[in-house]
Amino acid sequence: MPAGPSTAARTPFVLLVVLLLAGGLISLLLLNASLNQGSFRLSELRRETTDLTGRQQALQQEVDAFTAPDALAERARELGMVPGGSPVFLYPDGTVRGVPSEAAAPPSPAPGPSGASAAPSGLPGLSGLSGPAEEPLPEPPAHRPGG
Repeated sequence: MPAGPSTAARTPFVLLVVLLLAGGLISLLLLNASLNQGSFRLSELRRETTDLTGRQQALQQEVDAFTAPDALAERARELGMVPGGSPVFLYPDGTVRGVPSEAAAPPSPAPGPSGASAAPSGLPGLSGLSGPAEEPLPEPPAHRPGG
């Protein structure tokens, strides 16, 4: 049996199989590297999401603390605001329900040892809001529909 022709016929086939295997291995290596890179990015994004979620919750707690009724009342007092009186309603037909009145300022605390009042000074331009009015508000005319 001659050895030459059968070996020559197998060489391109073996070379093709080796090239296909090498190409497949290189492709798998590149795919694995790409998946690892994506996994690292996903891990980084999850950590960032966790950090941002914690920050968002801390900021929400801060907002909740500022919007609590007692905190709002304290801040309003610091700004020189006083509680309002009974509400007055104006209906679409022009009638007024209730009697408008000025909000009364709470009594001022006694002056401290330095002679200054312990009450906050408020903001400039708002000094007239908490003091007594110069004159009472006029009673609005009662408007009755159809007459």
